[in-house]
Amino acid sequence: MTDDSYVFEGPADEPPAPARDNNPPQTVSELSFALKRTLEDRFGHVRLRGEISKVNHHASGHVYLTLKDDKAAIDGVIWKGSVRGLGVRPESGLEVIVTGKITSYPARSSYQIVIETMEAAGAGALLAQLERLKAKLAGEGLFEPGRKTPIPAFPAVVGVITSPTGAVIRDILHRISERWPCRVIVWPCVVQGDAAAGQVAAAVRGFDALTPDGPIPRPDVVIVARGGGSVEDLWAFNDEALARTVAAATIPIISAVGHETDTTLIDFVSDRRAPTPTGAAEIATPVLADLAYAVADLDRRLARAGGRILEDRRTRLRAAARGLPARPEDLLALPQQRLDHAGSRLGSALQRNVAVHERQFAAASARLSDSLLKRAMERRHDRLTALTDRFAPAMDRRLDRDRTRLAALSRALSGLNPKTPKPGFARIETEDGAMIAAAAALSDGQAVRLVFADGSRGARIDGAEAPARPSPALPRAKTPPPGQGDLF
Repeated sequence: MTDDSYVFEGPADEPPAPARDNNPPQTVSELSFALKRTLEDRFGHVRLRGEISKVNHHASGHVYLTLKDDKAAIDGVIWKGSVRGLGVRPESGLEVIVTGKITSYPARSSYQIVIETMEAAGAGALLAQLERLKAKLAGEGLFEPGRKTPIPAFPAVVGVITSPTGAVIRDILHRISERWPCRVIVWPCVVQGDAAAGQVAAAVRGFDALTPDGPIPRPDVVIVARGGGSVEDLWAFNDEALARTVAAATIPIISAVGHETDTTLIDFVSDRRAPTPTGAAEIATPVLADLAYAVADLDRRLARAGGRILEDRRTRLRAAARGLPARPEDLLALPQQRLDHAGSRLGSALQRNVAVHERQFAAASARLSDSLLKRAMERRHDRLTALTDRFAPAMDRRLDRDRTRLAALSRALSGLNPKTPKPGFARIETEDGAMIAAAAALSDGQAVRLVFADGSRGARIDGAEAPARPSPALPRAKTPPPGQGDLF
């Protein structure tokens, strides 16, 4: 050991110090939170592209999902405050681009992305989804022009569904006040985000349910308006439920969503599409100044036309007046003179007319004589005599035969009359005089009356059936004398 070196020695009675550990153990919580801080510091802002799957809209308002590609997957969460600001609604199978930060969930020691914004991976994905929905609604006939309601020409009340704080409502109100001062009812609602479709649909149903005589008058036309934006900004107006609500409304609806190049689903189901919200105000209302000018112009034209008609009638009256005499008596003088001349000629004309008819009657009477009538009567008398001589004998013979037959029938009829019975026969009558023609009409103990040719006797039916007697032999019919005909 050299002279300049020295050694420090401690007290001899103190024990040596233990060796120090440079890797102390950590708890699981300490490690989990250390990893969480590391992830959030290193990946505080990331941008991912992937396909959504396993979407879970929790009752708390948060949305849990999984982003995946063909090789890996990562869990994601969207806090309730960020859901409304999303550009698209999370749906399974939709390819999106999200931004957020990577963090971990210490309870399971798994990492996840906290999503702050979300947009479609490209317009093609959204447009493909929109085209499928358009084809579905078009197949149901919701786009047919025949089901659309005409816009009224002179609305008294205009309803507007839009955000109450944007520039759109100010433009619409300013344009309507310039063109057609009328009552405007604004139904405030959000026009972007997940809640927009439901609020707009509720506003459409609310306006459609109003009555004209209610405390709030029913609008004659409704404008659904929103300013321009990206496809994602306007996506709420491509909602199927909103489109069906607009199609089912009975009140006329004008769609004014976005600018002229923007197209949403409700543009096809609404009754009229406007290129801009200001254009919707122009479609819904006429220009009062133009109407006033048109009415004034029609009034001037009516006055000029009436003046021309009066001047024409005045000119024609003056022309006709020049052809009239100065005094009214002169107008009737000539017709009175013609009437006097005709009256003076009437007597002689009547006499000449009577004379002409007398000559015509005399000429006709000369051709008429009694001999002509007598010859015609003689010819008809000779013809009647010839017919009488020809048919009289035959008619007499026919009358004789019919007369003989009628007498024989009369004799036979009088012999068969039950009211005048022949000797040996009797007519049975009831007590009130009704004739009995059959044994079945009689009952036991019934009182009857027997009417003979020379009188009547009373009798009573005993009910016993009379014994049969042999019928006497009928005398042989005598041969009728010659010339006598058969009675039947």
